[in-house]
Amino acid sequence: MEITSDTLRIDRRRAAIVREARQLFLEQGYDRTTLAEIVARAGGSLATIYKLFGNKDGLLEAVIVETAPLGEALVRDAEAKRLSPADTLRLIAEGLYQHFMAPEVIALVRIVIARSINEPLFARQFFDRTAYRTRDAIAALFARWDVEGVSMQGAPDFLADMFMGLFVRDLQTQAISHGSANSMLPEQLRERTDFFLKGAGLSA
Repeated sequence: MEITSDTLRIDRRRAAIVREARQLFLEQGYDRTTLAEIVARAGGSLATIYKLFGNKDGLLEAVIVETAPLGEALVRDAEAKRLSPADTLRLIAEGLYQHFMAPEVIALVRIVIARSINEPLFARQFFDRTAYRTRDAIAALFARWDVEGVSMQGAPDFLADMFMGLFVRDLQTQAISHGSANSMLPEQLRERTDFFLKGAGLSA
């Protein structure tokens, strides 16, 4: 019972540190945020941060990892509705665009882009755990449809790459431009999605 209580306490402390670190990174940037500021907001101590995350980079990684499952969940939730492939992909497109264009996600991508100049491995790890995991979930969806006999023009991996292209360019543009670029309108997203559906042979 004591071990369980300690584990819960540590989990709550870890969640609080990640939450406050995320907020501070978004408010004032990664470089300008100190571990002392995070401790002041989240409680605990510097020793706790070093024990749980290793260092500031490890804490940033934990913040990013929390973002990773959201795209996958959107794909799963859309699939669970048992709509037609075309309507499923339209629903996923709308959900992913809203997710990727959220100010917090754009700000995190901006941090990653800045750090990738000196740490390309960090950037690759970020995209492996976020966009690429979402892309893999979409590829798996196409693969299941293929097994079920849905007619498609292209292999699941190829179609997943093309589908992700509907969003990733805009995400990177918004991050680099600090949000000054024009966001895509809902009707433009629908046009892009329908163009993809036609090319993939999934129009309905």
